[in-house]
Amino acid sequence: MARILSLFRSQPFLALLGRRNPTFCNMSMDSGARETFRAAVEAVQPDTVVRQSIERNGDSVVIDGRRFTLSHNMHLVGFGKAVLGMAAEVERILGDHLVRGVISVPHGMQQTLQQHGKSHLLLKADSRIKVMEGAKHNLPDDDSLKAAEGIKQLATELTEKDLLLVLISGGGSALLPAPVPPISLQEKLDVTRRLAAAGATIQELNKVRRALSLLKGGGLAHHAHPAQVVSLILSDVIGDPLDLIASGPTVTCEVWPEEVLSILERHKLLSSMPASVTQVLARQGPRWKDSNKHSDSPGEALNAVIGSNTVALTCAGRRVRELGFRPVVLSPGVCGDVRLVSRLYGLLARFACSQEEPSPEIAAEVLRLGPEVGVESWDLCRTMQVLGEGRAEGWGATCVLAGGEPTVELTGKGRGGRNQELALRVGLELKGLELPPQGPVFLSGGTDGQDGPTEAAGAVTDAGLYDEAQAQGLDIDGFLSNNDSYTFFSRLSGGERLLVPGLTCTNVMDVHVLLIPPIPIKIS
Repeated sequence: MARILSLFRSQPFLALLGRRNPTFCNMSMDSGARETFRAAVEAVQPDTVVRQSIERNGDSVVIDGRRFTLSHNMHLVGFGKAVLGMAAEVERILGDHLVRGVISVPHGMQQTLQQHGKSHLLLKADSRIKVMEGAKHNLPDDDSLKAAEGIKQLATELTEKDLLLVLISGGGSALLPAPVPPISLQEKLDVTRRLAAAGATIQELNKVRRALSLLKGGGLAHHAHPAQVVSLILSDVIGDPLDLIASGPTVTCEVWPEEVLSILERHKLLSSMPASVTQVLARQGPRWKDSNKHSDSPGEALNAVIGSNTVALTCAGRRVRELGFRPVVLSPGVCGDVRLVSRLYGLLARFACSQEEPSPEIAAEVLRLGPEVGVESWDLCRTMQVLGEGRAEGWGATCVLAGGEPTVELTGKGRGGRNQELALRVGLELKGLELPPQGPVFLSGGTDGQDGPTEAAGAVTDAGLYDEAQAQGLDIDGFLSNNDSYTFFSRLSGGERLLVPGLTCTNVMDVHVLLIPPIPIKIS
């Protein structure tokens, strides 16, 4: 530990000589944080990520380094909250070779895009792609079930001469429900809900879902065999695990009924399963052994993640450099309890803003928190080294960028989400530091444009939050205990700290922005 902490000691005074401070941005710190978030969201727009991932060369296309021949043989399916915009861009680039397509999108999506002036994310009037809307309230329903049946039918009819382009984004699992007959959609939902209530792990839940589904866990790719399958994926999962995004419909992941039976037995649910589930799980061997479409095994699909939290943070970093900040990306995988995450950002801010040599205890606590919030020690050391250099070398403003999906323990019935609560808690952690522009600013925002059941995506905060709330008679602890961060920020100074970007048309989890201004250090 002592060796690690030694990395953060200030460099000698002579290190200041010959250094040139970058230009500090002229806009306010609050505006700078909001502009950084906007740049992150713009980088992962559905049409943008598709355009950047497809290279059209005459009658061929290059995707993820692989070339595919086009001969009026391309078919398209998709499912997720962002796939309408993705499909519109594919149609613009490859539409002359498109035979037909079916996409499953959230209920009301087309009308919503039209109302918000996002017509560039809509299909052409004479499109060969059929749009099916469903999954109200982000839950599988009869409409999304019909869409899944249409997608399965298209895939089943393909031949070895065909290319199936699959578009996947967040929300895709609810938009592609296809329980194995005779299991009904409601029975499948009840099984997974009961498992979750019994304390099953996410790995166990996914194994059960796949075993009871025709299309999850590689099922879609199986039904499309022998066609070439290529998936373009906009990831909303930490680490971009292909088998978890929309439950991996194009990722081969065989699950045996015997394994699922043991999971149900472990959680004391086996004896109370519906007869249809018992009937399906009574079949011995892997899911696909009874399929009569093709006896040989399907080839591997190409799965390319074309948009993610990492992509968003990288582009946000370019923008903050233009604004006069030195960017450092902490991690795209921040998770864990929001209280611990807020403590981490508060400590990093104090470390960076100290006018004297920061206490070694700060760095030590940061490193202790790392494993609990999903951040590697190396990333924490690297970030603190950059922040330490900023203090010691006097080159000025810094921006710490991170992303992920922290969790909130629900203790009340208020309105708000993890981003607004994180911003509120970080504001408390910053208490006692300088106010902007001499002090830090923190922003947390959901790239999907909504944070819980509210119109806000998050909020912006600084060291003045506590005193501002006290002056306006707002009890911060009361709002936190009721998980009512949205009401708090709405009442605080007329809601000016709320982040309300409107319809974003994408989702790659959350973006965290910590802006650190130039700190005048004291040298003894």
